[in-house]
Amino acid sequence: MTTATIPVPPRPTGPVDRLRWALADGWVVGRANLYHWRRNPGLITQCLMYPVMTAVFGFVFGSAMVVAGGGSYREFLMPGLFGQTMMFGIITTMMVTSSAAAKGVTDRFRTMPMAQTGVAVGRCIADVVTSVFELTILVVCALLVGWRFHQGVGPALGALGLLLLFRFALVWVGIFFGLILPMEAVGAGYVPLIPLTMLANTFVSPTQMPHWLGTIAEWNPVSATVAACRELFGNPGVVGDSWAAQHALLLAFAWPGVILSIFIPLSIWRYRNLER
Repeated sequence: MTTATIPVPPRPTGPVDRLRWALADGWVVGRANLYHWRRNPGLITQCLMYPVMTAVFGFVFGSAMVVAGGGSYREFLMPGLFGQTMMFGIITTMMVTSSAAAKGVTDRFRTMPMAQTGVAVGRCIADVVTSVFELTILVVCALLVGWRFHQGVGPALGALGLLLLFRFALVWVGIFFGLILPMEAVGAGYVPLIPLTMLANTFVSPTQMPHWLGTIAEWNPVSATVAACRELFGNPGVVGDSWAAQHALLLAFAWPGVILSIFIPLSIWRYRNLER
């Protein structure tokens, strides 16, 4: 009696083949993650509750807020909420990554004949697709409370693309910390994220802060993306004579590049050396 063996495909050797292999496996893992989201809509609802409630806050109390340079506070606020939502997505990535590692799902993937980066790529695909859905809901809510974009559809889509680029970079931050932190500690991730999004141009222009605090806020990666989006949307709040304020669009590309150059290698290294 003979035992049937399942042939294992040869591992790719060239860089192009390895990239194709990683993307193919990442797409398979990404689809599986998206099925998980579809069966757990409560996770998306939980992620959207805070920005939606803050949008309501802007609608109710916006008339009492003063925007540096003039303009509607609602239109000033909404790009900030878009950027804050992308930042808070780190927690979602951390939770799902840490949960998969704790339950042994990640270890099972590591034993399969698949690209070592496929799991991380799949997580990125799922989270970016989910972020498109989140942004769509937020944009609809923003339009309902009076927010508008004034530079045309093309620049508005460019602004949304910058937000997704920022989210894509932050996915790798979430993957890395999700692989090094236990599930019990992931929930505490909101503790550093809240001041990071507050110490920015999310709710108040840095020009209205003390000089030293405003300088820190202007160089915050969140501020770069939010300021660039306000510029592309044609919303108020694009003020300041510092280098960071005058080159927000450049920084909106530079900061994600820096984050990716740091956390992609760290995430892959941690995944390959994962011991649980």
